[in-house]
Amino acid sequence: MKIALFSDIHANLPALQAFFEDLETKGVDSVYCLGDLVGYNMWPNEVVNEIRKRKIPCIAGNYDFGIGRNINDCGCAYKTEEDKENGAVSIKLTNSLIGSSERNYLRTLPSHINLEFKLKDEESINLLLVHGSPRKINEYLFEDRPESSLLRIMNEANADILCFGHTHKPYHRILENNSNHKHAINIGSIGKPKDGNPLGGYVIITLNESLNLIDTNALEVDFVRFEYDVEQAASAIENSILPNAYAESLRSGK
Repeated sequence: MKIALFSDIHANLPALQAFFEDLETKGVDSVYCLGDLVGYNMWPNEVVNEIRKRKIPCIAGNYDFGIGRNINDCGCAYKTEEDKENGAVSIKLTNSLIGSSERNYLRTLPSHINLEFKLKDEESINLLLVHGSPRKINEYLFEDRPESSLLRIMNEANADILCFGHTHKPYHRILENNSNHKHAINIGSIGKPKDGNPLGGYVIITLNESLNLIDTNALEVDFVRFEYDVEQAASAIENSILPNAYAESLRSGK
């Protein structure tokens, strides 16, 4: 089974449309969205409805949580006063743009999706999909997090494979857990990458009958990057009240 996972679209409709076109060439069996559909660009309703019409299972991101409740707080960890001021403009605009049906959809999204697989000798393997972490919707699980901390989080959540977004920086870490291994996978961002690469990104994981937690190569994880019309998305920002810094972020991938 091939499963596509994507996250952090952030109202970037050109990126989402290009993602769907790219996905058609991959022959995946199922697709899941890990949240943050809205914020930082001009197409929150269009993005929500693209997900809805395709009936893609989706969990709430921290931005979705705030907009769904019509509050001016996205739970974002802004580092500077300028970032906070820019963020306030973004969430206020998004709250003004979002439709009532789209807001209700965001408000009722689940916090996580847990998938249990029995592929070999009836051994259960749990795949947990979250936005930030199993503990908190807006917790950042960066790649340099101590292994002991990441393992503790996964063990408490009973997750053998943990997939998440929120940092917009993709990575795959294989963690030793007694005689077995666990997989922590950040799937990156469709519409607002922050790893220095402006291309949109998502992940395809492949599960087959030989999947196990002992062999570190038993889980196939492919990080996919795709081109989209960055200038269309950046220009939409520059022609709005949103800070131009968000347009430059799309161009630089930072």
